Amino acid sequence: MSTRYGLNALKLAVFLGISSEVATSEYCEVFCEYGCCGNSCCADKRAIAVGSIFGNRKLSIDTTTITMMITDSGNRLLCIRTFCILLSKGGSNIFTSFKAFVLQNNEPADDEICVLADYTDPHCSGKQAIVHLFEWKFSDIANECERYLGKKGFCGVQTSPVNEYTVITKEYIRPWWERYQPVSYKIASRSGNEVEFKNMVDRCKNVGVRIYVDVVINHMAGLGRTGKGTGGSSFDSSNYDFPGVPFSRQHFNDKDKCPSHDGMVNNYGDPNNVRNCFLVGLTDLDQKQEYVRNKIAGFFNHLIDLGVAGFRVDAAKHMWPGDILAIQKLTKNLPEGGTPFFYHEVIDQNDGAIKVNEYYPNGLVTEFRFCQKIAQGARNFGELGGVYDPGWGMADSDHAFVFVDNHDNQRGHGGGGNRVTHKTPRDYKIAVAFMLANDYGFPRIMSSYYFGDDSSQGPPHNSDYSIKDVTIENNGLCGNGWVCEHRWNPIGNMVAFRNAVTGTTKVHWKDQNDQVSFARGNKGFFAMAKQGHMDETLQTGLPAGEYCDLITDCKKKITVDGSGNAHIVIDNSEEPILAFIVGGPSTPSNTGVHSGTSNTNSSGTGSGTGSGTGSGGGSGIVSPTNGPVPKGFHRTIILFEGRTAPGQDLFIRGGIDEGHRQGCQHTAASSACAIPIKSHDLGSSDHFAKYNAWRQGDSYLDWYGAEPGQGDYHGQTPQGTPAVWTTNQPGKPGYNELNSYGEHFWLVDIEMDCDKTENGWFEVKAVINSNWESNVPGNSCHYGNVPYRSQNHWARCGMKNVLHFSAVNCEISEIPTS
Repeated sequence: MSTRYGLNALKLAVFLGISSEVATSEYCEVFCEYGCCGNSCCADKRAIAVGSIFGNRKLSIDTTTITMMITDSGNRLLCIRTFCILLSKGGSNIFTSFKAFVLQNNEPADDEICVLADYTDPHCSGKQAIVHLFEWKFSDIANECERYLGKKGFCGVQTSPVNEYTVITKEYIRPWWERYQPVSYKIASRSGNEVEFKNMVDRCKNVGVRIYVDVVINHMAGLGRTGKGTGGSSFDSSNYDFPGVPFSRQHFNDKDKCPSHDGMVNNYGDPNNVRNCFLVGLTDLDQKQEYVRNKIAGFFNHLIDLGVAGFRVDAAKHMWPGDILAIQKLTKNLPEGGTPFFYHEVIDQNDGAIKVNEYYPNGLVTEFRFCQKIAQGARNFGELGGVYDPGWGMADSDHAFVFVDNHDNQRGHGGGGNRVTHKTPRDYKIAVAFMLANDYGFPRIMSSYYFGDDSSQGPPHNSDYSIKDVTIENNGLCGNGWVCEHRWNPIGNMVAFRNAVTGTTKVHWKDQNDQVSFARGNKGFFAMAKQGHMDETLQTGLPAGEYCDLITDCKKKITVDGSGNAHIVIDNSEEPILAFIVGGPSTPSNTGVHSGTSNTNSSGTGSGTGSGTGSGGGSGIVSPTNGPVPKGFHRTIILFEGRTAPGQDLFIRGGIDEGHRQGCQHTAASSACAIPIKSHDLGSSDHFAKYNAWRQGDSYLDWYGAEPGQGDYHGQTPQGTPAVWTTNQPGKPGYNELNSYGEHFWLVDIEMDCDKTENGWFEVKAVINSNWESNVPGNSCHYGNVPYRSQNHWARCGMKNVLHFSAVNCEISEIPTS
C-alpha cells in the first residue's frame, strides 16, 4: 500500500531543500510495511526503510499526518501525529539515523521510544568504502587498520567467516571454501580465536575502522563430511548432527519441501527450488523455525557484543527474504545506537526467478551485474556511462552494494566469468578508481592473494598450513603472496575522493576519444585516459584554487581558475587517472600567513642557528622555537588552514611518535605518547554546537580518534580533538581575533601539559571527514630544533602554531595577550 502526500510532502521538501518538482514525485511516496503502525512500532516491530525521502537514506512511516518543526534549541523534527523523529546527521551523509521521541512542549522527551531501522547504515561516521581482507588473520587485520586503513579513511573491513567450520584435507588441502561449511557458531578459524577477534575489532574501531563479518547461515557443512571442526567440535553432516550449536535433523529443510527429484537446487526459475533445496549438497537450514532463527540471531548478537557493526549474509538468494528479516528483527541494536549494517549476497543476473529488489527491506543487496558492466567499461570507455542500467533490473543506488570483483567471481565461481581482476592490473585500477569516483551504490574493494590457475587454493600458508603473515615491503605493497589491491595508489587514494564527494551527483560529464571526465557536484573532479594521455582544458565545477592529484600522492598540481576551468594533463600509461577534491591535500593558499617562512630549511635538518627573522613580519618565529620549555599546563593555540565544504569538519590527532617513546598504547589515558589537554569554551551559538559536543571528554591529544566517553554530536562520533572553523572577518559566524589570516582556519584552543611533550615539541596531523592530510617531512618554521625527524607537523606547547593541511609552511609565535 502506498499513499502520496501532497501539501505535507511539499512542506517536507521545503524543509530539506528539495525542489517541489522532485517532492511531488519519487521523494514523496512513502510506504507502510509489516504493520508497523502507531505505538505498535515499539512493541514488537521496526519500521522498514522504503520511501526515498532522505538523500541516501530511507524511512518508512505509517500515517497521513506529517509536519515539520524546528524547536527553540534548533532541533529539526519530522513529526508523525504525536511522534517526532529527530533528524540527526552522521558524517557527510545526510540523515543517517532516525530516533523517535514523544513530543513534549516542542522538545523530545528524555525517554527514547524506538529506533526506526533500515539496516543500511554502516556506522562509520559517513565514510563510504569498505575492503574485503580475504582470508587475513585477525592480527594482520588489526595491524592494517592502524598502519593504513584508518589513515586512508576506510569505513571498514569485511572479514572472511569467523566461526568454526570443516577442516578439509582430502580432495583439496585446506581450500578457501572450507570456511563456507560451518559446523558451529564458535569463533574459531584459521584467522584466529575469539580473544584475537575481539582485539582486532577494538583496535580497528579505535582508528575509525568498523568490522563486518561474512556470515554463513543458509546451511551447515556439506553432506558426507564428518570429524572435528576448526574449534574442535565434532559433527556428522550426513546425520545432520552439529552438537556445537546444537542443530539436529529437525532443524533442516526436509527434502519433501524441495521440488527437485534429489533434493538439490537445479532450477533457478523456481523460487521454491532455489530456497528450499540443498545448494550443491550443503545441509540446508530451515530459517522458518523459531529455534533456528534464535540460534542465528544469538550468533549475530554475540558478534555485536564483541563490537561488530554489521554483516554480509552469504547465499541470501537461497533463503526467503522474510525469514532473513525475521532474524534481523531478533538482532540487537549496536551499543552506540542504530541497527547493524546488513548487505546480502543475491546473484541476480536476469537469469532466474530471484530478484534483488525482494531484499530491499533487509538492507543493501549485492549487484553482480555491476561487475560485468564495469569490466566492459574498463575495456571500452564508451560503456562507462551505462554502468548503472535500471532497464536491466539493476538495484537502485540506495540499495546497491557494488564491487569490481569478489572472492568468488575472480575465480570464475558465483556469477563469475568475463570480470576484471588483479591479474590485469591496469584495467583493474581503472575499474576500481571509476567505481569509487562514481555515484552509484556503496562500494567494497577486494584485497586478494595470488592463486594462479587453482581456483580452490587456500591462502598463503606455512608448512603447517597456518596462514602466513601479511608483510609490507619498502614500496608500501604486500609480500608473502598477498596482492593487497587496496594499497595500490589509484585504489587506496581514491577512498578519500569517495568520502569527500558524498551526497553529490556527476556533473560536467565528458566522454570522447577514449577519455572520460566528470565532477562530483562542487566537491571533486575525476578524469581517466584509456591511452594514457590527456591534455585538455575542462570545466571542473570546483572553486578557484590550487589542488593536488590524489593518485600521485600530490606530486601533480592542478589550478582551477575563477570560471571553474582547469588544464588537465595525464601522462601515465600504467595509471592513467587523475582526481582531486575540495578540502583535500593542497598547496597553501595566498593568505599572507607564509611571511617569515622563506628563510627556512624545509627538510627539518638545518643547523638551527636561529639567526634569521625571515622576510616580512617574521619576528617572533625563531625565539619561540628556541626558548625555555614551559612547565605544567599552558595555553596552546593551533590554527590549521583546511579548506572545507559545508558539512565537513576538521580534527587533529597527535602526541609523540611510538617509535620514539616507550609505553605508548591505544588507550590515551595510560599512553606515554598521549598529551593531557583541557579544551576552552569558545562560544555557545549554533556555530559551536559540534565543537561543544565533541570536546566533552576529550582529555588527551592522541593518535587514535575518539576517546572512551568522548561526546558525540547527534550520533556523529568525533575523529580526534575537534577544531572550530574561524574567519578574520568581524561580524561573521566564526570570527576569532586569533585568526588574522582569512577563512577556513580551524582553531584548537587548549591547555596542554607541556611536561608530557618532547622538550616542548609535539607532533600533530589533521583529519577532514576521515581524510588524513599527506605527510609533511619537516615544517618550515622550526629551523631544525625539533627532537627527531617526523612525517607530521611539529608544534610548540604554550605557543600559537599556524599550520596548513598537507603543506610544510607554518608559523610559531607567542600567544598575543588581550
